[in-house]
Amino acid sequence: MHLVDNIFTLHRELSQKIYRHGSYHAFQLNDPKPRAIHKADVRDRLIHHALYRRLYPYFDKTFIFDSYSCRNKKGTHRAIDRFRAFGRKVSHNNTRTAWVLKCDIKGFFASIDHGVLLRILKRHIQDADTIGLLQEVVESFCARKRSHSGLPLGNLTSQLLVNIYMNEFDQFIKRTLKVRYYIRYADDFVILHERKANVERLLPKILEFLETTLNLTLHPDKVFIKPLASGIDFLGWVHFPHHRVLRTTTKRRMFTKLKRNHSHASLASYIGMLSHGNTYKLLLRLYAQYSDKWSK
Repeated sequence: MHLVDNIFTLHRELSQKIYRHGSYHAFQLNDPKPRAIHKADVRDRLIHHALYRRLYPYFDKTFIFDSYSCRNKKGTHRAIDRFRAFGRKVSHNNTRTAWVLKCDIKGFFASIDHGVLLRILKRHIQDADTIGLLQEVVESFCARKRSHSGLPLGNLTSQLLVNIYMNEFDQFIKRTLKVRYYIRYADDFVILHERKANVERLLPKILEFLETTLNLTLHPDKVFIKPLASGIDFLGWVHFPHHRVLRTTTKRRMFTKLKRNHSHASLASYIGMLSHGNTYKLLLRLYAQYSDKWSK
């Protein structure tokens, strides 16, 4: 009802440099694990979208090719296809052992250091007004009291900012460590190599860079070095040299959701997802249970 008035008020606050980010509405999601979501007001989300539209085209050009989270023409499906291609190259078409280092960053969004992030942004952006606005958005949220760290999962800007933050690590992996077969999706990343010893030598350097440069730590229970043939759990799928299967927890969650809502659209969505792996038996089970939906 007051759209135009609110837009002009927001414009005046920005032009006079008195804009202050509002508070967040917090709620919980449990899919697949508990996540605290913080939703900003509409006026603040307009700022998020404006910043994202201006900054994404520039920063996306600075990212490495094999960063797949929240980027145009990327995503999980391209990431797992790239993983399969890397597996074939490292194993010489599955004739040799391919070793995989799989890591996960502990408390990723909650651990993003505001000071480090703003220093990275200032290296790329010289405009003081833009930096001031970004600082207002970044410092509008803290994961813990008096922590000066954390980005809210509900902000559009958070998706871009974590990629800018982790691009420092991506560049370290590619330019300093000279790792050829590396893929990152948000806080999950994998490195493939022909020799286990080479991968083991990388891990201490990775730990040191994350801790000293980005104030991040690896999740101790989610770091492993395994041969590809033993099955690598990555982005919802378990990958083997010749095939990939849906992760057991993902499979259970799919059937639980379908019990609540097995509309034609939901079924079509899951069948589209299953088409990216070796899921013939799962598809037969879906058709058997919900054949009435497909007959229509």
